[in-house]
Amino acid sequence: MKALLYLILGIFFGTILIASQAFHWNRINEMFHFESFHMFGLLGSAIATGALGVWIIKRFKLPSISGKPLAPKRKPLQPVGNSVGGLFFGLGWGITGACTAPLFIVAGLNWQIGLVCLGGALLGTLIFGLLKNKLPL
Repeated sequence: MKALLYLILGIFFGTILIASQAFHWNRINEMFHFESFHMFGLLGSAIATGALGVWIIKRFKLPSISGKPLAPKRKPLQPVGNSVGGLFFGLGWGITGACTAPLFIVAGLNWQIGLVCLGGALLGTLIFGLLKNKLPL
């Protein structure tokens, strides 16, 4: 049952990303060149929605789908890890024109470049997983 719920939510989220043009390289390019407010507005509304959601969870002490209590905790600041991770994420986003969720959309639309980029993201995740304990985080 959970898998079906996650699939439906994923399809809904993907539909929103497609409708908002969040996966279009031109929109990403416009954002990085400060030529359009479109992506900044999209990202800002996502941040505001997330912040509101966390506030509601904390305020009303809402449980998870399985009934367990949710207790969002602040993660510790890791300047080196956050900076290096942000650099790699930003470089990948700038080069490919897609961050993680839109990579699946681009690959799903049978774009060969999307499959290459998705493969690169998965390879990067695998490499990070192998090196995580050796990194100065």
